[in-house]
Amino acid sequence: MQGEGAAPALAAEVRGAAVVADTFSGRARAAQLALVGGAAGAVWAPGGQPRAAFTFTIARGKIAAIDILMDPDRLGQLDLVILEE
Repeated sequence: MQGEGAAPALAAEVRGAAVVADTFSGRARAAQLALVGGAAGAVWAPGGQPRAAFTFTIARGKIAAIDILMDPDRLGQLDLVILEE
């Protein structure tokens, strides 16, 4: 059982549109739009504390890859701006 604010368990790599959609189904509700290093991305920040940053690789107008950074030390070094809804 995960405590409040605990990061959800994810596989190291997930491939294929249907598998990715199933993996993130319901999990993305807590994500907020953000600028990550100046680029459009998302952040999971329960209580305002960033726990995960999501960056996207776009190819031919579609998301081709999603990278998730969850290392607390590296998160602290990111230029991260959470955007208001």
